[in-house]
Formats: sequence, C-alpha cells, structure tokens
Amino acid sequence: MANLGDSKKPAIIRVATEERAHEIYALCEKNGWKVVIGIEPDKVEDISDIQRLLGHKVENTKTIYSNNSIGRNDPCTCGSGKKYKKCCGA
Repeated sequence: MANLGDSKKPAIIRVATEERAHEIYALCEKNGWKVVIGIEPDKVEDISDIQRLLGHKVENTKTIYSNNSIGRNDPCTCGSGKKYKKCCGA
C-alpha cells in the first residue's frame, strides 16, 4: 500500500498563487515528499495533505481565502455571456 507523499500517492495541493506553490514545493522537497500542486486563484486553498504529512503540526503554512465570489447576476466565468445563475450556477 502506498503512503501519502510517495511517488505512487503524491500529496495533492491547491493554492491561489505561484509564489505559494513554490513555498509548498520547497517544503515538500526538504522533506522528500512527492506532490502535485494546482494553482487555482478562484478556489479556496487546500493544503490538507501537507498538514497530514506534518502530523497536524502546522509549520510555515497558512490557509488563504479568496474574496472573489461570483454573484448570481454576474456574467458567468465560463465565457458563455449568460448570467451565472442561468449557466454554471444552475
């Protein structure tokens, strides 16, 4: 069975910025963990796999929340030209 952080079961991380991705990657390299990092600025950061690997000892990690929420009447982010509530928000 593969352990979290090895090549068969890498840690999956989602961050908002490239700078944060480099920070997390450096931490993983230092500890010899394999990681897949996704940079998604429109979603909430998820570093739960790293926290598990650290044994819930949070060291130089923080959760960043994005305040860029989409309103129901805003244009949809998929580019369809429709309102969010009539497109992806349905």
